[in-house]
Amino acid sequence: MKKLLLFVIAIVFVSAQLLAQEPTFKAGDKVLNIGIGLGSNWYSGTYYSMTFPPINASLEVGVKDGVLEEGSIGVGGLLGYSGYKYEYSSYKWTYSNFIIGGRGYFHYPLVNKLDTYTGLMLGYNIATQKWSGTGTEPIESDSWGGFIWSWFIGGRYYVKENFALMAELGYGSYYLNIGIALKF
Repeated sequence: MKKLLLFVIAIVFVSAQLLAQEPTFKAGDKVLNIGIGLGSNWYSGTYYSMTFPPINASLEVGVKDGVLEEGSIGVGGLLGYSGYKYEYSSYKWTYSNFIIGGRGYFHYPLVNKLDTYTGLMLGYNIATQKWSGTGTEPIESDSWGGFIWSWFIGGRYYVKENFALMAELGYGSYYLNIGIALKF
């Protein structure tokens, strides 16, 4: 019985601490994320290799506070680029992807100095492909594009008032995005 009472007191104390956290992102805030993507479901297989890692920059602006009491809503955009190649025998294909998209975020404070959020990106992938081989074959290129989407969950840990370390997990052109965030 004594252990149960201590357990309940500990849970109440921890819950009170979590609920008392100050929001690290609110309406009017502007945050620039700069990141590099790790892991990808694009261009995977035996003969594929990365020529340029997925890099991205996103800008977010806080637009509404008080969502679910402590939460906030942000909107913004993302630009990204990545490059891959496929080599087999004497043939080589190179691919590049330029991504532009709009992002919506929902922030909810859970831990002091940690901005936790989830969101959705809707965008467009501008892709190019170039083929080359040995001998007399001509060099050919092609481009195409298409609608893409990405769901993500992330966090920014503020080392200083306007500088944070950032990480996002999600589905998209990469599984893990790590980098820095600048609030201004």
